[in-house]
This record gives sequence, structure tokens and C-alpha cells, in this order.
Amino acid sequence: MQGKLKHLVDWKFWSDDEIRYMLNLARKVKHHRWEYQGHMQGNTLVMLFQKTSTRTRVSFEAGMTELGGHAINLDWRSTNFTLSKIRFETQYLCRNAALIMARLKSNDDLIEMQNAASVPIINGCCNLYHPCQALADMLTIAEDRPRGIEGARLTYIGVYNNVVNSLVSIASALGVHLTLVCPIREEESVDQEAHEKLLSASLLTETLDARAAVAEADYVYTDTWLDMEYFNDPSYADEKAARTELMLPYQINKELMKDSRAKIMHDMPIHPGYEMAEDMVECEQSIIYDQAENRLDAQKAVMLHLLHELK
Repeated sequence: MQGKLKHLVDWKFWSDDEIRYMLNLARKVKHHRWEYQGHMQGNTLVMLFQKTSTRTRVSFEAGMTELGGHAINLDWRSTNFTLSKIRFETQYLCRNAALIMARLKSNDDLIEMQNAASVPIINGCCNLYHPCQALADMLTIAEDRPRGIEGARLTYIGVYNNVVNSLVSIASALGVHLTLVCPIREEESVDQEAHEKLLSASLLTETLDARAAVAEADYVYTDTWLDMEYFNDPSYADEKAARTELMLPYQINKELMKDSRAKIMHDMPIHPGYEMAEDMVECEQSIIYDQAENRLDAQKAVMLHLLHELK
């Protein structure tokens, strides 16, 4: 392979033109799936999971299959990543795969993989970023909004987390105004560079007034209040209780949404009764399942582009 090796750790490392190109490619892939059948024939995607997964696992494997390639699923705990250095195991995987998707707990480990890799590394989610989710989110808005994505107003209500970082990273290139309502914000989780870029573009508002933020929104987005790995862990029960008490006034429910026609988004898995009332999940305003489905075509576009860059 003689082309340029490119990775997707987060959209902050891609140019605005590249981001706009990726959204357009994702839309094209979605509406012309038959054109891309066989484009990955003879290529293997290795999927490495340290974190639990439903949508990432299914959408990457289904996407690779639809493109004519093959996907191998690896559970970190059953591999020798637990015994050896990340760079050694990564270099071995690259001898067998055209692409590697890694869903890891630590961004530092992901960067170590990237530095050792001779094939594209795709971040399937880490503690700092969730770029595939962000592209699917933008695809969802673009598909839902006849006037186009530029000028859309997206309100995120919840904990400032990896999803927020990637939304912040991708929004400026697409002209999306992002309002953040984040009562819980741990500074070490905030990508300050991406935050400042969006702020300087006058596309970022931060407030704790959820009702006002919802009133001005075209889309209202929420996410879990506690990392999915810890949600049912008894050792995190006290932290879960404290966060629930603090965040309940910010729950997406009928009362909060009563004067809003905004569409409702959630990256799933959903914890009904916590970040969102159960009757909102499948209400008329919800586009949650469309959003989840769009992971498939967003990630197919990512894989197609990264492999094309090498040719």
C-alpha cells in the first residue's frame, strides 16, 4: 500500500473539508448501498473490544459484510493484549487486517495502537471521543432536515463526556450550533482545544437552563449519566445515586418537552427513568432508532474512505 495512512481517533484531527466530504459520502452510501457492494472484497476488519457493545459491534460487522469484506471480533480479555505490549500485538494484527476498529477504555491505549499501526485505526469509542457516533448523529440531522444541516440547533443535556467532545469536534465544519447543558463536567474529560474552536466560531452556547435550551432547539440529545461499564456495578452505587439526584431535573420527559417540537436523540443504550423517561423513547418526536441505524452507513463511509486513502 503506497498511499497516505490515515486514522480516525476523532474529528478534531480532520480538516473541515474532510468532515464535510465524509458526511456527503455517508449520505451517498446510505442511498446507494448497491453501488458499494463488493468494495471491500478480500479485506478483513479486526474489531477489538475492551468495552461492551451492541451497536458498534453489529454495525461494523454488518457494514463490512455488506461491503463484501470480512470482520473478526476480538474480546480484549481473551487476547494476548492482556499479556504483552500494545504495540507488539498491534503490529501483528496489521499483518492480517486491512483495518482495525478498537473500542477501548483509554485514549492513551488507542494512541499507542495508532502509533504502532501500519493500517488505519478507527476509534469505536474511548474515554475521550466517540467519532463514529458523532458522524452518525450528523447524518441523522442532515437526513431529517430538508433545509440542510447548516444552521441546525442541537441541544445536548447530560454529562460532559466523550460523545460531547466528538460533537464539539464535528459541529463547526458543518455549521451546527451546539448548546450544552452539562451540570456534571469533569475538566479532564473536556477537549479544551475543540471546545475553544467551536466557541470562536460562535457555534457553542453553555447554560444550565434546560427549558430555555430546549425551547430554542431543533434537536435535543441526551446520554447516560454514568459510564455503561459502571451502571450496574454495586461499587459505583453511591456515585450513581449522587449523579441521579443531581441530574433528575434535567431528565428528558414530557414536562421538559411540552412546549418544544424538537426531535429527540440518544446514542443508546437507554436507561429509562434516568436520563430519559420511558414514554419519550418511542414518542412521535423521537428519531433515536433512525440515529442508531445511521451508525451502519456512517461507519461504512469511514471504512471506505480510509482504505481508499491507502490506494
